[in-house]
Amino acid sequence: MKTRLFIVDDHYLVIEGIRSMLQQEESIEWMGHATNGESCLAFLQIQEPEVILMDISMPGMSGIELCKEVKSRYPGIRILGLSTFNQRSFVEKMIESGASGYVLKNANKEELLKAIQAAKAFKSYLSFDASQVLKSNLEKEAPVLTRREKEVLDQIAEGMTNQEIAEKLFISATTVDTHRKNLMLKFEAKNVASLIHLAAKAGYL
Repeated sequence: MKTRLFIVDDHYLVIEGIRSMLQQEESIEWMGHATNGESCLAFLQIQEPEVILMDISMPGMSGIELCKEVKSRYPGIRILGLSTFNQRSFVEKMIESGASGYVLKNANKEELLKAIQAAKAFKSYLSFDASQVLKSNLEKEAPVLTRREKEVLDQIAEGMTNQEIAEKLFISATTVDTHRKNLMLKFEAKNVASLIHLAAKAGYL
């Protein structure tokens, strides 16, 4: 199955560069592009891609604001932050806004495809440079988890729902939800994608 891909970037050269890089790929269905947040949201009212490559720094609505808006309206769409900036604040803000990952514009075709495939599979992806930035700036000590919290975390990382985790671990869905909330608090995560990234950086995944 092809991945329906859309790109939002205010630089036509970037759009053309990525399109020409991926147009021969059989796994990609190119759905088009938008140059700003407003035209992206207008497009999404008509068609729904699976993965959006989204520039972070755009005039008007920023990629961070657009990411948050798209995820609130279309939670099933996966977003990959696309930027020339390799700063911790940009990476964190995109992840907190609901992005599935973060790729730098100097990424080669292999890395871009890897990120798109991960996003399609509801997995998180950080480019090597972006993950190094997060690692080098990780000042807080890793939180201490109970055995059960670790088990729940492993299942969350697999993309399982509370009910599925409950059935697998033979506990109630309410108990799973409590563990999930505790994990979010311990890692100070704003959403599941952020939780998975922070847990991975802390060596739990």
